[in-house]
Amino acid sequence: MAGLPELLPQADVVASFLPSTPETRGLADARFFSAMRRGSYFVNGGRGDLVVTDDLVAALEAGHLAGAALDVTDPEPLPASHPLWDAPGALVTPHVSGWYHLPVTLDNIVGIAAENLGRLARGERPRNLVELG
Repeated sequence: MAGLPELLPQADVVASFLPSTPETRGLADARFFSAMRRGSYFVNGGRGDLVVTDDLVAALEAGHLAGAALDVTDPEPLPASHPLWDAPGALVTPHVSGWYHLPVTLDNIVGIAAENLGRLARGERPRNLVELG
């Protein structure tokens, strides 16, 4: 962690899968994002409270970051009116990409994905598509 300020400007993509601890909460703040290379990308799939969400939105809106992909947010769930939904380059996905508890869960996920690929290939609307707004 001591070397983070020197490493952030060197990365095109910064991906975090850190747990929520007193040391990681709020780590990705305005100072963190401004240290990242202009035009870089930020990814968070660990815990939402790592990110100061308003600071991330500001970095995206300012064009400092080219984009951000988030599987977790703070707050979670992210309210429909939150500015992150409309921030340029932001991709927010549901926090469902982890380990599965039953083999049938994996079968269902693979089945839905395969069906959606077929639908897209035929020019049809994917199943389970969520539209905001």
